[in-house]
Amino acid sequence: MVKDEDDVNNTPDLSQDKLKIGYIHLSGCTGDLMSFTENYDDLADLLHAVDIVYGQTLVDKWEMPEMDLVLVEGSVCLEDEHSLKELQEARSKSKLLVALGSCASTGGFTVYAKGGQQAQPKHSSFLALQHLVKVDLAVPGCPPSPELIKRVLLAAVNNDMDYLKPFMDFASNQEACGCDLQKKIINQSICVGCGACAAACPTRAMTMQDGRPLFNCDRCVKCGSCYYQCTRSWWPVDEIYKELGYNKEEV
Repeated sequence: MVKDEDDVNNTPDLSQDKLKIGYIHLSGCTGDLMSFTENYDDLADLLHAVDIVYGQTLVDKWEMPEMDLVLVEGSVCLEDEHSLKELQEARSKSKLLVALGSCASTGGFTVYAKGGQQAQPKHSSFLALQHLVKVDLAVPGCPPSPELIKRVLLAAVNNDMDYLKPFMDFASNQEACGCDLQKKIINQSICVGCGACAAACPTRAMTMQDGRPLFNCDRCVKCGSCYYQCTRSWWPVDEIYKELGYNKEEV
């Protein structure tokens, strides 16, 4: 994967002794946090490289410190003043702000909230993070898999911006619905019928029929996973060779 000069110049340098990580929970179902904590055994082995310094559910600390990377779960309720301030403070105190999961990345199912719900009658408007602050990386999924979260953190620890580049691009992504996959991939006759979109869909809104994707818009929660996982929406050839252990020049 090729990085242009602007990407290189605008990428924070995270190479240091320990990566200081924070975790913030906004409006979501906590599924992303559960997925993150599935990596505790692996993170224990990485304590020499990472230090979780903030997170009201993970660390007994209420004052937000300076952080290298902060994971933010959930969308932002515009009527929640505390969430707005916390997000803005996290942006000012972190080198990389990561939108973790579909609600943070695209708004997810919270964009369907209309207000008047019994639990939160005054909360009516929810936005993805990038509408309010600059987002450096977005990790799609409802929730993202533990493996994906771990790989993103390892890439940050190793300052592997080649691996992080697709997540940097997804931070400004608008392809959050199966309709985007239908219009930009299937209707353009570039779908190869691999089934990656259907395999990634958490609600079975995307299925395969006769070797082609079939989309049910009533099931879609706008998580963006189908478009992100489609091999024709982006094609990280160098990363694929790296994962397989091949030397591209020898293939």
